[in-house]
Amino acid sequence: MSSPPPSPQDELSGTEQPFVSHLIELRDRLLHAVYGVGAVFALLCIWPGPSGMYDLLAKPLVAALPQGSKMIAVGVVSPFLIPIKVTLLAGFGVALPWVLYQVWAFVAPGLYRHEKRLVMPLVVTSTLLFYTGVAFCYFFVFGQAFPAIQSMAPESVAVSPDIEAYLDFVITMFLAFGVAFEVPVAVIILARLGIVTVEQLREWRRYFWVAAAAVAGLVTPPDAVSMIALLVPMGLLYEVGIWGAQIFIRHTQAPDDGTADGGTAH
Repeated sequence: MSSPPPSPQDELSGTEQPFVSHLIELRDRLLHAVYGVGAVFALLCIWPGPSGMYDLLAKPLVAALPQGSKMIAVGVVSPFLIPIKVTLLAGFGVALPWVLYQVWAFVAPGLYRHEKRLVMPLVVTSTLLFYTGVAFCYFFVFGQAFPAIQSMAPESVAVSPDIEAYLDFVITMFLAFGVAFEVPVAVIILARLGIVTVEQLREWRRYFWVAAAAVAGLVTPPDAVSMIALLVPMGLLYEVGIWGAQIFIRHTQAPDDGTADGGTAH
């Protein structure tokens, strides 16, 4: 009696590495990420410098303040620490692609080819969308919201925002808009994992708009411009996510035999 034909070998079979090797490579990748952030931070400290970085961050608010008004520093060391924090955050933001590359370089060898086609586009797209959300907030939302907010101040009140409170506000807004712009990625992942279907996503449009309006009302300043500026992009990006999910699902299916070419596991 003839023996059954051997099953096709898994493309990652025999490529496993010892646990210690994983830890060593993880340490190296983390160090490379830290070095990248540190290098960008050092360059930003040289030019435009911590003070220049904070002035750039505060420019939309300062432009909306009454003539001759300035921001204030309540804390004793705030004039020193806050610009350093801004520069460090900016360094991390600029070096984010390098940090994500280190993460990708660590996990990619353990993925099948069809999994790489799934993960890499999402990493790149999510990074670009986050940057887009932050830029949209800084260049458009702040320019519209701050003048509207200042116009609501009573004439008897001298508007002089604290630099630390402003930094906390800006970080919250940047995160809110950066995460909100990730809607297409979240929709695509949910559809690709089979948690929801494209048909269900279409049916839930009205519920998403209600949820998006609630989120926009919670995280934005108390003016209609900021709320609409977050609500409308979220709704449009939800539609983009539905469209992208259909294309993404078609191009990231695993091979029928469960194997793919290439790949070397850690």
